Amino acid sequence: MMSMIVVAAIVVSIALGYKTKINTGFFAIAFAYIIGCFVLDLKAPEVVKMWPISIFFVIFAVSLFYNFALVNGTLEKLAGHLMYGCRKFPHMLPFAVFLAATLIAGMGAGFYTVLAFMAPITLLLCEKTGMGKMVGAMAVNYGALAGANFMASQSGLIFRGLMTNAGISPDTAFVNSIGIFASTMVVPFVVLGALIFFTDHKRSMSGGAVSLSQRPEPFDKNQKTTLFLIALMMGIVLAAPLLHMALPDSKLITFVNSKMDIGLVASVFTVIALLLKLGDEKKVLAMVPWATLVMICGVGMLISVAIKAGTIKLLASWIGTSLPAYLVPFAMCVVAAIMSLFSSTLGVVTPALFPLVPALAASSGFDPMLLFVCIVVGAQASAISPFSSGGSLVLGSCATEEGRNELFPQLLFRAVPIGFVAAFLLTGALIFIF
Repeated sequence: MMSMIVVAAIVVSIALGYKTKINTGFFAIAFAYIIGCFVLDLKAPEVVKMWPISIFFVIFAVSLFYNFALVNGTLEKLAGHLMYGCRKFPHMLPFAVFLAATLIAGMGAGFYTVLAFMAPITLLLCEKTGMGKMVGAMAVNYGALAGANFMASQSGLIFRGLMTNAGISPDTAFVNSIGIFASTMVVPFVVLGALIFFTDHKRSMSGGAVSLSQRPEPFDKNQKTTLFLIALMMGIVLAAPLLHMALPDSKLITFVNSKMDIGLVASVFTVIALLLKLGDEKKVLAMVPWATLVMICGVGMLISVAIKAGTIKLLASWIGTSLPAYLVPFAMCVVAAIMSLFSSTLGVVTPALFPLVPALAASSGFDPMLLFVCIVVGAQASAISPFSSGGSLVLGSCATEEGRNELFPQLLFRAVPIGFVAAFLLTGALIFIF
């Protein structure tokens, strides 16, 4: 009975968020308080402590530093240079869009930010070059997702935090995040390659007016400094865990790795960027993804209440005992894809499903990395849905109502099924690898 109440609260929070367009996190916080204090009889401070402070701080600190690259135009100019590099092979433009979005998201801009400024550029390129809007939308969406999944970028950090909260060691969580990033890079190459070479995409683009010949302006001094600082920070935060895995007996490396925290490192680099005047402090602060933070942390509180109520263990037990072991990865992929049709991968799907993984891995015998990958790949297969965050941002970037009406069914009835089939096939392939 208790578990049903918590599950109902999660479903109602998502439904209310979708219906009212109010951040789902606010409803989740309210339900966490009501159920936690008045149904489970927890003390109010216990519920407050369920706010995932570590995840909140990491996203806040990292996005704060990376926002300098947005404010001073570094990322926009970087995208222009990458597009320009595709001028001699116009039919390969979807890969250029994908790689540009991947690189910019991987540099810390995050999924939502990349789509917000890359989607309008991509749709404009579609108009000028003859590239299909659905292909362009899938390319920029896949790129923003894959880049954000990078181990030191926004989604990758969230995944690592959720895995750690689920009982996975930090080192193992880092390795698992590598698997997630690699898998979400493979799917787009396969899907976009099929759309480019096995449809009439190349012919339609050759007949369009290719407008990629204008060379972007070179990077100025502040932008070059920003790129250097981003590369340096990535090198520092990635080198420590990689060296620790390669040389586990080194006391110095073990000590340095134990003191490494990407949020704190990013805070130091933020101070450096401020001292070098690489961007306006108020603008940088204003661009922190506050709505995403509220959604992720609010749902995280409600999931913590579900863990207290035993709901997560019950759900994991049901999946582990009701399905044959070989179907568990497929089940996680399908459930994540269905949830992601109407909700956020970061704010709803992964916080709800990641806690199930340790118990499911133990009962099914699969490596936890496989199940984490299946969840993310499944969720991101339907992130292009017009009802989900990715698809809605792309539709919002259409310049005209006619363009939106044209793109809507293409995303829902073509892009989502294509993405789902690709994710399902990858799940099957990964089962043999693991």
